[in-house]
Amino acid sequence: MRKAKWIVSDKDHLGGEPRVRDTRISISLLLELIACGMSIEKITKEYPSLTAKSIRGVLRELAGSRALASV
Repeated sequence: MRKAKWIVSDKDHLGGEPRVRDTRISISLLLELIACGMSIEKITKEYPSLTAKSIRGVLRELAGSRALASV
């Protein structure tokens, strides 16, 4: 089974900055919200284009990324 790709980037949206698929919410904004202590429930209330599933999907993708392997 193929895993969904939640982090996307293209030059037509947010100038190519990585964002959550099907939204205009950047990954950096999402991470800032989480770092500030916002719960997934609160984030989805403030940003209705996000779902708990998409937020968890982004976090899983980031956790499994090669960029983190060298940290």
